[in-house]
Amino acid sequence: QVQLQESGPGLVKPSQTLSLTCTVSGGSITTNYYYWSWIRQPPGKGLEWIGYISYSGNTYSSPSLKSRTSMSRDTSKNQFTLQLRSVTPEDTAVYYCARFGLVGSVSNYWGQGTQVTVSS
Repeated sequence: QVQLQESGPGLVKPSQTLSLTCTVSGGSITTNYYYWSWIRQPPGKGLEWIGYISYSGNTYSSPSLKSRTSMSRDTSKNQFTLQLRSVTPEDTAVYYCARFGLVGSVSNYWGQGTQVTVSS
């Protein structure tokens, strides 16, 4: 089965860059036609989609976060990465990586999530 694991610092200072890596096992991040995605959930709020990097390397970000978001991948390591710049305490959340397909939940896998706190 496909497994995803988030990793990165749990504490980031305001104005700095939040960097997370998702390591994928059991499947290739280049496999057609999957979208390797980042989602977050602030405390007391719902899930918020951040963006994805596709099987072909194309990226698309939520309009509300696009100006601060960069995503990339390393196919040799089967990893994809999120960078969120100029963070504030409002960016504190549990961050998830996930695989989404085009045909429904049968194709979807989620990591367990990782807590990131923005604080000085």
